[in-house]
Amino acid sequence: MTTHNTSPLAGRVAVVTGASSGIGAATAKRLAASGAAVAVLARRADRLELLAKEIERVGGTALALTVDVTDPQALRTAAERVAAELGIADLLFNNAGVMLPAPVEELPVEQWQRQIDLNVTGLMNAIGAFLPQLIAAAADKGVADLVNTSSIAAQNLFPNFAVYSGTKAYVTHLSRTLRAELGTKDVRVCAIEPGIVGTELQNHVTDAGALEWIEGSKQEMTWLDPEDIAEAVNFLASQPAHVNLQQVTIMPTRQPS
Repeated sequence: MTTHNTSPLAGRVAVVTGASSGIGAATAKRLAASGAAVAVLARRADRLELLAKEIERVGGTALALTVDVTDPQALRTAAERVAAELGIADLLFNNAGVMLPAPVEELPVEQWQRQIDLNVTGLMNAIGAFLPQLIAAAADKGVADLVNTSSIAAQNLFPNFAVYSGTKAYVTHLSRTLRAELGTKDVRVCAIEPGIVGTELQNHVTDAGALEWIEGSKQEMTWLDPEDIAEAVNFLASQPAHVNLQQVTIMPTRQPS
């Protein structure tokens, strides 16, 4: 008779950034359901507290930490609390990000900077804060995971998404290079590249052309749900230690590119 491990991540400590909604919240709940103790990080304290209580109500372990990933000192402090209260982190889901498409000729400099600050610098701040723990955990347990949220925009061409796409291309290439660097230390690295997912990300869009495309796509396809991405993260983190999915692209079936 075949048996299935219902708690494949038991004993592991996961950190999820951008956890107050969408993919981050769904993934935190999924990892907790698989047995991981989960630290949820984001700026909205009220959302995080509700999420932590929801995880705990069904028997999971969660720690809510209000953090802006653009603040490197705040992330270092958060990392210290995770180690002290949950144990050394062995899974970082680097998910905080923002999407602000606009024609480049309009010169929306503040939007450019916001995307770079959050999608690139914020991602690096989280890596800098938690990588020592991932390396230490891998040396102790034989495996640790760094999972970075990229996008199909890292590979495909979407007019008016140039800066966003550039930040996500950075995430994908960084992840592939870090995998080569950290694999020898038993730290697995993966870039998740979703197509269109129904989250709050679309709520930040102000460009009329991008909004028209987003609305039209709802009539043409069934969008991905945050839980679809959460399942993928859970799957790759549950693999045997010698198996590393380095890049996972997840698309709605009807989305052509």
